[in-house]
Amino acid sequence: MSEVRIPAGFSVEVTAPATSANLGAGYDSFGLALAFSDTVRARLSGTEVAHQGRVSITGEGADSLPRSGDHLILRIAEQILEARGVAGGERLLLDCDNAIPQSRGMGSSAAAVVAGLSIADAASVAAGLPEPTAAEKLAWATHFEGHPDNAAPALFGGVTVSWYPERDRASSISLPVHPDVRAAVVIPDDRLDTDIARDLLPDTVPHAEAAANSAIAGLFVHAICHDPSLLLEATVDRLHQEYRRPAMLASLERIDALRAAGLAAVVSGAGPTVLVLGTGDDLADRVREVLAGDAARVLPSAIAETGATTLSLRRMSA
Repeated sequence: MSEVRIPAGFSVEVTAPATSANLGAGYDSFGLALAFSDTVRARLSGTEVAHQGRVSITGEGADSLPRSGDHLILRIAEQILEARGVAGGERLLLDCDNAIPQSRGMGSSAAAVVAGLSIADAASVAAGLPEPTAAEKLAWATHFEGHPDNAAPALFGGVTVSWYPERDRASSISLPVHPDVRAAVVIPDDRLDTDIARDLLPDTVPHAEAAANSAIAGLFVHAICHDPSLLLEATVDRLHQEYRRPAMLASLERIDALRAAGLAAVVSGAGPTVLVLGTGDDLADRVREVLAGDAARVLPSAIAETGATTLSLRRMSA
C-alpha cells in the first residue's frame, strides 16, 4: 500500500470569519460569525523547508505573530494531518492576510484553528481521504480551541448554540436569524488575554442569578430568530460581565452608555471588544453617536451566513 501523501503542486485558499461568543446570557454556548474574515493561502513546497520563515503575514498581528512552524495555523494543520497519517504537512507554507484583531474577544484564535483545520481537510481530500463530516470538524476545532462557542460559528457561520451531550463531545445547532438583525463592534486599542478574563470569574453564583440567566438565554433565542425588538432585554447577563469589569472598565462603561440609549450591547467573548445587536443599516452610526469622542473603532457588520470557506483548491499530482 502506497503512502498517503499530499500531492505535489497542492495549494488551497481558505477563509475563516471573526466571531463573537456569549452574546450576553449564553456564556460558553452562544456565538455568531461576523462578516469579515482572515484569508490564508497554503501551498506545498517543492523541497524541504526550514522551520523558520514558513509564514508571511499582512494585516492584523503582522508585527507580533510568528513566521515559523510555531504559527498556530501551521501547528493545527500539521497535527491533524499527522493524526490522519498524511505525510507532507511539514512542507506547507502559508500566506496570511489577517482582518481579525488579536486578543480583542473577536475569535482570532478560533479563526486560526478553523483555518488550520480547513487546510488539513483540503490536503487530506487531495491525498485521497474522504471529506470529514461536520461533527468531525467540530470535534477537531473544539479539541484545539477548548470551547465550541467561537469554534462553531467560525465553522458553520450564522448564530450557533453549542453544548456538551457528553463530557468530551461538543454539539452545535444553527439558529435561523431574523433578516433585520445587524451587528456592530466597538474595538478598543487595548488587548485582554482570555485567561485573565476567566480568572476573574467566581467558582459559584447565586441560584437566583443562574435561574434568571437561563430565562434570558431562552428569550435571546426567540429574539434573534423572531423578534429583534426584544434584543435589549434578551442580552442581559448575570454570569460573567460584571465580574470582569475590573479588567475592562472602559468596555463596561461603553456597554452601560449604549444600553442606557436602548442599544443591545454586550462584551464580545472575553473582551474588551463590545458587540452591539440591533436592526437598521444605521446601527453603527447610532453607536458612534452614543460614544461620540471615544477613540475605539466602530465597525458595522452583517452576521455572516457561512463560516469557513475553501475558495480554491489545486491538487496536481507528482
